[in-house]
Amino acid sequence: MVPLGPLHGACCTLLISLLLGCCLLPPGIQGQEYLLRVEPQDPVIPARGSLLVNCSTDCPDPELITLETSLLKELVSRGPNWVAFQLSNVTADSKVLCASFCNGSQMTSSSDITVYRFPERVELAPLSPWQPVGENLTLRCWVAGGAPRTHLSVLLLRGEEELSRQQAVGEPAEVTTTVLANRDNHGANFSCRSELDLRPQGLGLFQNSSAPRQLRTFVLPATSPRLTVPRFLEVGTSGPLACSLDKLFPASEAQVQLALGNQMLNTSVLSQGDTLTATATATASAEQEGAREIVCNVTLGGESREIRKNLTIYSFWGPTVNLSGTIVNLTEPTVPEGTTVNVTCAAGARVQVTLDGVPAVAPGQLAQLQINATERDDRRSFFCNATLEVDGIILRRNRSVQLHVLYGPKIDPAKCPQHLTWKDRTIHVLQCQARGNPEPQLQCLQESSGFQVPIGIPFRVRLNYNGTYCCRAVSSQGTHTLTVVMNVQDRNSPVVTIFMGVLAILGLVTVIAALLYIFRVRKRNDIYHVNQGSTCLPLTSKRPSEVLGREPS
Repeated sequence: MVPLGPLHGACCTLLISLLLGCCLLPPGIQGQEYLLRVEPQDPVIPARGSLLVNCSTDCPDPELITLETSLLKELVSRGPNWVAFQLSNVTADSKVLCASFCNGSQMTSSSDITVYRFPERVELAPLSPWQPVGENLTLRCWVAGGAPRTHLSVLLLRGEEELSRQQAVGEPAEVTTTVLANRDNHGANFSCRSELDLRPQGLGLFQNSSAPRQLRTFVLPATSPRLTVPRFLEVGTSGPLACSLDKLFPASEAQVQLALGNQMLNTSVLSQGDTLTATATATASAEQEGAREIVCNVTLGGESREIRKNLTIYSFWGPTVNLSGTIVNLTEPTVPEGTTVNVTCAAGARVQVTLDGVPAVAPGQLAQLQINATERDDRRSFFCNATLEVDGIILRRNRSVQLHVLYGPKIDPAKCPQHLTWKDRTIHVLQCQARGNPEPQLQCLQESSGFQVPIGIPFRVRLNYNGTYCCRAVSSQGTHTLTVVMNVQDRNSPVVTIFMGVLAILGLVTVIAALLYIFRVRKRNDIYHVNQGSTCLPLTSKRPSEVLGREPS
């Protein structure tokens, strides 16, 4: 192994001397009959590779065969007309020169060594996160290193489709091409590839590719989304919201936000074709009462479209009807008769209330009235009407409460006749009613016997029902009685009875007379004899002459 520094100086000196000597020789002397060869001729080797170089001649008696080069060389072997050197750590393109003398004439031959190396870096410039459809996209690729450049090409690819092929120029080499972004390019992978083609040198095609980059294209129309919201919403209730946008691509990758004021809502998004629809439910709270904005924001490709609509949140908790007094039952407001009862109706602020047709003084104020509870107020209903204006719309609500008044039992004479006249053994109904709260128990008892006659159901009247009855209505509020006289008459009058008796006697006498007459006639006209000896013979009748013949003369 020869050191590189001294070798380089010596070789340069020798090479210059040989060239000068060659130039100073006469033309006849320069012409040579024998050839000096360098093998391999114009080789291509990898960077930092090694190469065995052989200098040979067909001269029978060559002198001083040598190899001149700036590369590190080492004598490997030698023969009568050849010499072999090992070149190592070849890092750059070089030229080697073989020289020798034959018959006093100098012979030279050279070979160019080409060094190839693969690119150190092949990189595709980052793409925009989103590319609008219809706009041009510039693809940019950098290739650092790589030799020889005359055999190095740079390709820009979409998938495996070749978009552009250019030769690497400069360091680093920069290659660009332009494509039109469209929907078909959405999700496509773009990459850059270097190709070092050494196939003409018998080596092969060497490729190196960059990391792929995915392109995302989008279409976001300039129109605003469509937003559907309720006009107003009551505190404590919920309402549906819907926001949609058409001609959106890709609709499935769009982001939608629905908000009530500063409150983000839980949104459900559905995409169908190029249409995106988002739905949510807004719940109104007391803190949000008043005019609020519903905001719908659609974002795609770093751009957004927004729409806002107003929603009025109101509180309408009334009306509430209250009764105050001596209440003995809160479930069903009940007061004793004669109690003073205060009735009030109220609702929220800005609400106008009217109690039994009498309005309150002003919105937000309560309406009231006072009564002295009587029997006529039992089951009386008090009606309260409330009205509220919300966003130009009049809202109405009604509520009522029923008052129950406790009062003593009373038997209405108009519904309980005090004098009754009925026929014996006929069917009648004693119509007698008593009112009161609580509902009284009503009984009608005969004063003489204590006999209870049915009330309100059919029964058969008897003569013993005749008499005076005490009808008594009893409840926890007291007792009330009413006297009822029941007059039960026999169904037949005395004249009719006597007439019927006479007819019966006459009929009986007539029957008896008829029987006597028949008996006498039969006895005079016919005599029958019964044969006691045999029961098989029929009875025979005797002629009158025979009977008469037996009577005594």
